[in-house]
Amino acid sequence: MQARSALFDLYGDHLRSRGGAVPVAALVRLLGRLDIAAPAVRTAVSRMVRQGWLVPEHTELGPGYALTERARERLDEAAARIYRHQPLPDWDGRWSLALLAHSPDRVRRERVQRGLEYLGYRQVRADNWIAPRPSPELARIAASEGLAVTHFRAEYDGDDAALVARLWQPAELGAAYRRWLTEAREIVASEPADAGDDGAFAARSRLLHEWRKFLFADPGLPRRLLPADWPGDDAAAYFDEQTARLAPGATRFVDACLSRREEP
Repeated sequence: MQARSALFDLYGDHLRSRGGAVPVAALVRLLGRLDIAAPAVRTAVSRMVRQGWLVPEHTELGPGYALTERARERLDEAAARIYRHQPLPDWDGRWSLALLAHSPDRVRRERVQRGLEYLGYRQVRADNWIAPRPSPELARIAASEGLAVTHFRAEYDGDDAALVARLWQPAELGAAYRRWLTEAREIVASEPADAGDDGAFAARSRLLHEWRKFLFADPGLPRRLLPADWPGDDAAAYFDEQTARLAPGATRFVDACLSRREEP
């Protein structure tokens, strides 16, 4: 588990709802339970500050870091997708098409690619992207790289299921869901029910860490374009069941770490 990804998970799952300003000593304590060393935590924090996700802020318990507005918006959007707070609306048969101005800068193009794939878009040709639904973050990602974007909705003059198969590869995605379910059961078994609050925190964090990867792979593909026995359904049900079961203990552990004043 990489420290930067673990920090995103931690802020999104626990710290965003507590205001988002956290002493760095608490971050080190919390991620230490996930076998992430203090130097790696501090390096990841510094990197997130440079990238505009965190800002230094003094807390009652010492120097810390708070979420930026950009980070709060991203985490709120991610939480809605991870926990499916609101069911996705029925797909209306139209696709979201985004035509971006070309950038000669390879690094900039790669950043755009990562950002758009996170939103569920796939590239159909250079600078042309498609997704089942539009995202409010599309314009923000393009603007952050200084690129103009033209967006419109349209029906595909062809086989929608074949388009999904070509761009999102549901057979491979389904296999990934099945692997996640097997690994998730192993994670839960590794932290028995009597493992304590820190065990609940560790198990929930590891479940979330692996589940969050599906945000890049599955944008909420139209259900009618997927196999009837879609394994994502069983995986989502297990994720919901186990994260709800582990939530009380994980919450107590986070609260205990946030209330300690001594340095780790």
